[in-house]
Amino acid sequence: MHIGVCMFNTDYAIRIEDLARACEDRGFESLWVPEHTHIPTSRKTPFPGGGELPREYKHTLDPFVALAAAAAVTTRLRIGTGICLLIQRDTITTAKEVASLDFVSNGRFLFGVGGGWNQDEMENHGTEFKTRFKRLAEQVRAMKEIWTKEVAEFHGQFVDFDPIWMYPKPVQKPHPPVLFGGETEHTIQRVVDVGDGWFPRHRNAERVFAGYEELKRRAARAGRDMKTISASIFGVPGDAAMLDRYRAAGFTRAIIRLPSEPRDKVLPLLDQHAKLLG
Repeated sequence: MHIGVCMFNTDYAIRIEDLARACEDRGFESLWVPEHTHIPTSRKTPFPGGGELPREYKHTLDPFVALAAAAAVTTRLRIGTGICLLIQRDTITTAKEVASLDFVSNGRFLFGVGGGWNQDEMENHGTEFKTRFKRLAEQVRAMKEIWTKEVAEFHGQFVDFDPIWMYPKPVQKPHPPVLFGGETEHTIQRVVDVGDGWFPRHRNAERVFAGYEELKRRAARAGRDMKTISASIFGVPGDAAMLDRYRAAGFTRAIIRLPSEPRDKVLPLLDQHAKLLG
């Protein structure tokens, strides 16, 4: 099982270049960053974690810009979105950004996507909250057409374009892995239908383990080999016993969350977590 780290990359935390170098030097497999374009001041949507919305949600860098910087100062470290709020983005433009980032990183990009939770935020982008997951699945299908076809076209409810050319194509073939974030059975089915991996959060470990068994059942019913579906647990604590449980269950990778803090606080934590690398 691979071990990576994730952090809300903000304008007040350790710079992404420094973090990326440090992760690669210590042997971590991957570095992940989330996405929030903005936070509406209305705050009508409650924070899923309860209480006040943490400061970092308002301060995140654009993930593709940040990860391009991380790619530029590393050679082996995989870089990923954890998660990209695709439903707030233009499909063709994002397909271009994914392919470009995979190209400049020499095939090191992992594309975590999700439907998001902040209704106020997505409505500012013109996205309807109740149809966001249908939009998400359709966008992924359309992007796969763009990445894999010399001439691509797509005609759906949310994405509609006539034949187009779009280069560069991704380095990874057929395209960078698309990992769906979430823990519900609907998410698990989307993984089976159109995804390359499952990307649940470590909030309730028993629910995650049960979800993984459900993923295997649904994949078998659909005739999909589980070798074609990765499972990456997101936000797991740096706890050896918990990591061993995920490893034994067959998870592809575990991603340890770091706080959005300056260099002098983050690097000692990274050193501590590096002791878990086998």
